[in-house]
Amino acid sequence: MRPEEAPPPAPNSLFGEILDWMLAPLLLLWPISVAMTNHVANGIADLPYDQALAEKVVALAKLVRQDDGRVSVNLPRAARVLLHNDAVDATWFQLRGPDGKLLAGDEAIPPPPSGQDEARIGEVRLYDAAIQGEAVRVAYRRIGDASVAVLVQVAETRRKREALSSRIISGVLLPQFAIIPLAAALVWLGLSRGLAPIGRLRALIHQRRMGDLSPIDTRDVPEELRPMTLAFNEMLQRLLDYQQAQQRFIADAAHQMRTPLTGLKTQAELALGERDPEQLRRSLQQIARSVDSVARLINQLLMLARAEANQESPTLAGAVDLVALAREETQDWVPRALAKTIDLGFECAAPACVAGNALLLREVLRNLIDNAIKYTPAGGRVTVRVKGGEAPTIEVEDDGIGIAEAERERVFERFYRALDTGVEGSGLGLPICREIAEAHGAKIVLDSGEGGRGTRVAVVFAAEAADQVMTRNSIASPSSPV
Repeated sequence: MRPEEAPPPAPNSLFGEILDWMLAPLLLLWPISVAMTNHVANGIADLPYDQALAEKVVALAKLVRQDDGRVSVNLPRAARVLLHNDAVDATWFQLRGPDGKLLAGDEAIPPPPSGQDEARIGEVRLYDAAIQGEAVRVAYRRIGDASVAVLVQVAETRRKREALSSRIISGVLLPQFAIIPLAAALVWLGLSRGLAPIGRLRALIHQRRMGDLSPIDTRDVPEELRPMTLAFNEMLQRLLDYQQAQQRFIADAAHQMRTPLTGLKTQAELALGERDPEQLRRSLQQIARSVDSVARLINQLLMLARAEANQESPTLAGAVDLVALAREETQDWVPRALAKTIDLGFECAAPACVAGNALLLREVLRNLIDNAIKYTPAGGRVTVRVKGGEAPTIEVEDDGIGIAEAERERVFERFYRALDTGVEGSGLGLPICREIAEAHGAKIVLDSGEGGRGTRVAVVFAAEAADQVMTRNSIASPSSPV
């Protein structure tokens, strides 16, 4: 039973994300604005009515008389009517003596809060309270000496205050209900116009002809899109360089293939015209050698293409024992070395393992040993050496004709061959080695051999290549193969 495939993720919208980040704070701040407006409106509504309430307390305090510690209140009926004459709010007044005894007015007004600082004599203070379940605003004042102070209080409901506060809030908030949708529409329009260059850039790329790798003109590109456009141009330049390199490679490969095939055809035509069996046999041997040369060239071209593909997508197979690999490959080349009377040796100082592709690394050794034997005269010496440590290394050293220092970089160019060597070759061996080495994070170092004779080629792997093997070994179970 096949597992159910997860649905593809929904595409992200840059327009929607920016719109969310712009409108979300606006919608979040709007309730905060409503609360702050309500607080400010209540404060504004309290100011005039608190002042009027304080004036009533002052006027009522003037009716109190104190003679020799005796307190009297001259409160005519007209004053009582004036204090209660309010068509909207209910009003109460109260006068209490030093002992808390009610001198005049209404008992319903509660005393000032105990937690509030005592008002100085003659100072008017205000506080909020409730009378008969309704919120009221109370103003009070203490008059007389501190020892015989009289408390004067006037309270009124908050109806007029609440009505004024509601009008202020309505006047402020009602326009916001029209402003917020308008702001959202303007944000939408601004984002649409602001992101329009992205659409134009997309259309410009979409309208390009197939194979057009020319860079995009950045003169009219907005500053925010310029880095992305420059990065895209850099990618186009890399693709163009890669395409040109492939075209040169194909042209060079075609030229290199044409020459041996032309020679092979000529040899075959000559063989067809031969009547001497011995001469016919030599011609067929020459044809066989030419076929081997062409096959070798084709194999090298295929290996080079494979190395390039592995470098573009470097998926390495696993741990590779360089010692075992080098020993096996050296043994395979012993007959070739003996046929040329060359002393082919192998040296190993310590174990060396890297993360890599064994088939590609074997091709590196094969090319290096082939070159060493090919360019070393009879009676010479070739040594394959493996070094361990933090940076594992494979070395192939010979005492042959060597490579001039001026040509050590050029020998890695495809199809390049040094002049006056007298040795046939395709000029692909070292380029293949470099491609494979770079795919493994390694580098190739060319130097002279011992005593300044011959050539020493070293493939030096990065420390990370060995660390990957150590990590795999540490997490693998004892019974699992490494």
